Amino acid sequence: MSNPIILGIFWHFVGAASAACFYAPLKQVKNWSWETMWSLGGFFSWIILPWGISWWLLPDFWRYYGSFDMSTLLPVFLFGAMWGIGNINYGLTMRYLGMSMGIGIAIGVTLIIGTLMTPVLQGKFSILFGSAGGKMTLLGVLVAVIGVAIVSYAGLLKERALGIRAEEFNLKKGLILAVMCGIFSAGMSFAMDAAKPMHAAAQSLGINALYVALPSYVVIMGGGAIINLGFCLIRLAVCKGISLKADLSQAKPLLIANALFAILGGVMWYLQFFFYAWGHANIPADYTYISWMLHMSFYVLCGGIVGLLFKEWKAVGQKPVRMLVLGCAVIILAANIVGLGMAA
Repeated sequence: MSNPIILGIFWHFVGAASAACFYAPLKQVKNWSWETMWSLGGFFSWIILPWGISWWLLPDFWRYYGSFDMSTLLPVFLFGAMWGIGNINYGLTMRYLGMSMGIGIAIGVTLIIGTLMTPVLQGKFSILFGSAGGKMTLLGVLVAVIGVAIVSYAGLLKERALGIRAEEFNLKKGLILAVMCGIFSAGMSFAMDAAKPMHAAAQSLGINALYVALPSYVVIMGGGAIINLGFCLIRLAVCKGISLKADLSQAKPLLIANALFAILGGVMWYLQFFFYAWGHANIPADYTYISWMLHMSFYVLCGGIVGLLFKEWKAVGQKPVRMLVLGCAVIILAANIVGLGMAA
């Protein structure tokens, strides 16, 4: 396995670790509605950081974006909005199915859809079955889905041991939302593929290959921001029991602490895609569709590791922990299979 491929896998792991940890500071936010917290963190994640970093990278910010016509920008933006819809459905899935079942189904669906539909959109689906490397990466995807399923089952055992139930368990609603979440969340994978002309233009300006995808995030995350911020602001305006005014009327020390924790969570959420770009840049051109599979499977892997480090599995018994470790090992195996496939 070549060094660039190993680096690509490593950076995808780093990005996934940031995604798995981003909610830790958000848990420290007190006396704020989820909508206010998510809006502030998201504003930094989807607007401030993509724009700020792109402004720093690009020699002429406005000329760069003005050089593309709508036929290039619109698909990138719409796929970003698609990803934003997936983010909203993710929270609703947890409400109706619980964390473990919800994550297992949603991540499993988005892993498959985001990975396999990208070569279809590229017109390169034959690579998957027409080469030894393609077949090997397909095997890696299958093994990753099995690993996600095992980790999700371990989480289900954990929830049962701790007596945790979904807020409003509804299998029918939850399954529909989980599948929708999985499909729409794959919009990020599609957006990255649609943004290739933007990546090439950034590279032609002399931007390092590790950073060429970052300017496209202004458009991708702009689509996601409109969906997420619009959803939150509408809820703050119309839903009883929550209001922006009430959230901002807290004591000044608490207000400052809440803002800093929300912003930190948003920064960590953005960093997953910052390092996703680094991982993506090191993946061979014929196998860039594998980036999404690596990111999502490592997200589940890192979530399990974080749970163990924070002693969330301390009182659940040996079987759930054994299943978690097994699932994590299977995901690591999947990453190695995919790496060998790309190197073939």
